[in-house]
Amino acid sequence: MNRKRNKRRSERSEWRLPQIDFKGIGSVLVLAAGLAIVGYAFSVALDRPVAHVAVEGPFQRVSLPEVEAAIAPFVTSGFVSIDLDGVRAAIERIAWVDRVRVERSWPDGLHVVVTEQVAAARWGAEGLLNTRGELFVASTRHPPPELPRLAGPAGTEREVARLYLDTYPRLLGVGMRLTRVTLDPRGAWELELANGIAVRLGRQNVEERLERFLDVASPLVATRQGDIAYIDMRYSNGFSVGWTSQVASAGGRKKSPRPDA
Repeated sequence: MNRKRNKRRSERSEWRLPQIDFKGIGSVLVLAAGLAIVGYAFSVALDRPVAHVAVEGPFQRVSLPEVEAAIAPFVTSGFVSIDLDGVRAAIERIAWVDRVRVERSWPDGLHVVVTEQVAAARWGAEGLLNTRGELFVASTRHPPPELPRLAGPAGTEREVARLYLDTYPRLLGVGMRLTRVTLDPRGAWELELANGIAVRLGRQNVEERLERFLDVASPLVATRQGDIAYIDMRYSNGFSVGWTSQVASAGGRKKSPRPDA
């Protein structure tokens, strides 16, 4: 019994803590510090003043002096330390600028590529929407007259643009061109065709009413478009026609039932 205890004590007494090579760790730390110092010195050596800036873009709506003015406050920094994100953000604040790519150009230059906005529609009286349905110009003096006109409450730009994009090819398929989409503050939709006829879709069942217009009302519009002022689709099973003043005075308009919302 005593021998077993002595043997157990002997085994325990032979256990040792692992030895740590502090000398080796010190060498690694010194090496890392040395590399950091060398890297810093190398970056300082490369951080020479920006000597030239190359700017690319179509520049149909954006002027080159505007871009140069946006870049100017940043080029006082060095080639390495220049704030590329700051340069990009400053250029993107210019009207008609959509996207910007900014890169360093070895050994002391800057390469900037500017992509302009593409106006896809007018918004309200003076605004412009891009191809993503985003309002990128709130007020312009000379909006392109050939663009479709969209309107609605603030914040509904994409919703109105989506209805326009979905509806335009469907109307074109029955020989009609959509030129205006309006969403009023109550949430009621109205379309306007190139021939001046308004199509009232209202607030409810808009898709169903549009389908009914395409299937049932569009043949009447095609044959008597010169006599029609508007088509009101806000009825459960049909539609009403608003005739022009000449037709109304000649034949007398029948009073239609009250439309739905």
